[in-house]
Amino acid sequence: MCGRYASTRSPEDLAGLFHVTDWHPAETLAPSWNVAPTDPVYAVLERPARGDTGRVRRELRALRWGLVPSWAKDPGIGSRMINARVETVHERPAYRRAFARRRCLLPADGFYEWDPVEDEATGRIRKQPYFIHPDDDRVMALAGLYEYWRDPAVEDADDPAAWLATCTIITTEATDEAGRVHPRMPLALAPGDYDAWLDPGHRDTGDLRALLIRPGGGRLDARPVSTAVNSVRNNGPHLLDPAP
Repeated sequence: MCGRYASTRSPEDLAGLFHVTDWHPAETLAPSWNVAPTDPVYAVLERPARGDTGRVRRELRALRWGLVPSWAKDPGIGSRMINARVETVHERPAYRRAFARRRCLLPADGFYEWDPVEDEATGRIRKQPYFIHPDDDRVMALAGLYEYWRDPAVEDADDPAAWLATCTIITTEATDEAGRVHPRMPLALAPGDYDAWLDPGHRDTGDLRALLIRPGGGRLDARPVSTAVNSVRNNGPHLLDPAP
């Protein structure tokens, strides 16, 4: 699974990297070296342009990590839906509508996984965190889905507070260095697949699943880091420092 990741690029950088045409400075997020479930995160997505033009606009949006299906009675369900397995994402009721219509990319510097190891001093098993990232430090474009949830407690549907926009990360079997730390990892897409994945008019399930067969993002590197990342209260570039 993917339960934490780092996302520190500025919105200006991300807009250039992903050819974004529309982003709102009011949604600017602070860099985070310890993104946790229910945090706001950047997402790249496409939606129809205003007016009946037949065109789409590519947006950089701030969404809450943890997908809340439109039919959910309580948004709290999102904290348990931070990941969707690539093997079943197209058919599970919570994700299949979003898979068909609302796909996104979640930019990340890298992600964290924990490996159980024996502590030499105590003999006890502890979990050693690793930071896993492209070895050339390029941005990872994690395949994701997004959804809108209508809050029934807000009467006016035009009130921004009436809608909650959330997202989930698609995961796959781990490869490369990630595979020796954890059996699952977030699925990154190659740049050549961005357009097809984001296109809201592209609804052929077979074609879309074909984009998810081979993870993109280049060769991965994994290094042990401090257990400070275990606490969501800790943040900062020091979390990426190699552990002794």
